[in-house]
Amino acid sequence: MDLVVCADFGSTFTKTLLVSLDDAAVVATAERRTTIDTDVLHGFTACRQQLARSEPAAADASVLACSSAGGGLRIAVVGNEELVTAEAGRRVALSSGGRVVHVGHGGLSKDGLAALHAADPDMLLLVGGTDGGNADVLVHAAEVLAESGWATPVVAAGNAEAAGAVTTVLGRAGVVHEMSPNVVPRIGVLAPEPARGAIRAVFLRHVIGGRHLSASAEFVQMLTGPTPDVVLTGTEVLAGLAGDVAVVDVGGATTDVHSVVEVDSEDAVLSRQVVAPTQLTRTVEGDLGMRWSAPSTVDAGIALAVAHRSEHTELTAAAQLRAADPGFVPAESTDFVQDLRLAAVACGAALRRHAGRQQVTLGASGRVLQRTGKDLREVELLVGSGGVFRHGSPEAVGDVLRGCTGVEVPGGWLLPRAPHLVVDRAYVLAAGGLLASAHPRVASALLRRHLCPDG
Repeated sequence: MDLVVCADFGSTFTKTLLVSLDDAAVVATAERRTTIDTDVLHGFTACRQQLARSEPAAADASVLACSSAGGGLRIAVVGNEELVTAEAGRRVALSSGGRVVHVGHGGLSKDGLAALHAADPDMLLLVGGTDGGNADVLVHAAEVLAESGWATPVVAAGNAEAAGAVTTVLGRAGVVHEMSPNVVPRIGVLAPEPARGAIRAVFLRHVIGGRHLSASAEFVQMLTGPTPDVVLTGTEVLAGLAGDVAVVDVGGATTDVHSVVEVDSEDAVLSRQVVAPTQLTRTVEGDLGMRWSAPSTVDAGIALAVAHRSEHTELTAAAQLRAADPGFVPAESTDFVQDLRLAAVACGAALRRHAGRQQVTLGASGRVLQRTGKDLREVELLVGSGGVFRHGSPEAVGDVLRGCTGVEVPGGWLLPRAPHLVVDRAYVLAAGGLLASAHPRVASALLRRHLCPDG
């Protein structure tokens, strides 16, 4: 039997699946706390040993892995115009598996450099200008970085006319950098894929090794990218099987939403966004979570009318308890009910922020139908991910996910209307993303079996 171990080094837990390449089956699973305080391979080794007890060949199986250990990938973005290149850069950074910790616009000044240092990013994404447009802002930003002795890796994905000068300036100063085609080659066009690949390459070559998460080079060798980037790849594969897909992943600190949705040409007419929605989108809500950010989850839920004001006192008490003890594990039935309610609030708020909104506004010519964001109404498959879903009963989890959908959602939110609902109980989305490049047939078969409604 030809086997591969798919591993996700999470911020809290390391999850592993032993997958048969012969029949795309999950042979065994194992999970351990991520040993960030010692060496991340210690937890992984314990997982492999457990897998080997189920299937001895796991001890020698090859490994494909992703990681968000050590806080995930922190990306700062510096662009030119706030509403065009800076916003485009932010979206690209998110789709690349990063957590955006700073967005600057108008180039890079001395004050901007100070703010950039204060954000303490793992990587800087430098964007600006359409191809053939003004190259001065991008080149000046590179010069400011070079003169300051900037030590963090840079991905430059701006005006093609500036690429040669940026490479020269950063290279002479010894700044580690990767060049990429422009993320906004022309107004109204967002081209994230090349920059996404460049960010992944820098993450693997420079960021992970620099964090010293393991004393062994084996850790870096087994990685293929940041976990959110890999999960988004898995979502792409799933969309090829099931149509438009959205994934909502509720964690202790953040709630991530991934979507692959065909963009309707009508959006370009109704949308007032300078940077149009893209087929592939990821958002990260750092104030929505089940533990560390539980109190702000309640506040956001009230503000977005996902939670009722009458619930505020009870939900806030439950949230504060969990924030004070992030390792809290539900023991009583009331605890489970409160966890599911917090998950419902986090999901509802995160999907609203990810999705678009359609409203009638008054303009100079009278009433105008205006649409912003991404239209999720035709999503055919909504996937729930995260421990609260994997360990909850199918009925209760189904109620949570159903509460995030509907034909008429108050507020004009463009949420999924009537999708199939499924939970990633076997944690195969990350595995599908890991397998997609080297073993595409296996990735597709694995995701079809576990996540597609028709199996």
